[in-house]
Amino acid sequence: MTTNDVINEATTKVKKLRRSRDDRMVAGVCGGVAEMIGVDAAILRMVLVAATLFGFGAGALLYLAAWILVPEAD
Repeated sequence: MTTNDVINEATTKVKKLRRSRDDRMVAGVCGGVAEMIGVDAAILRMVLVAATLFGFGAGALLYLAAWILVPEAD
């Protein structure tokens, strides 16, 4: 196995964070993160709501930042 083969194999396995087009309620941020880490998007949405309520709006700021910075899936 050559070095190029190892690099090509490693880059094909890297998961990139993208906003989901299919699993979305607002912008697809939770759906995209859920696809990337392999959990249900509903769980992430509940965590985000809890972070917003108990973290004095921190969850909403994180969501807004991800909406702006994370590209949409192809």
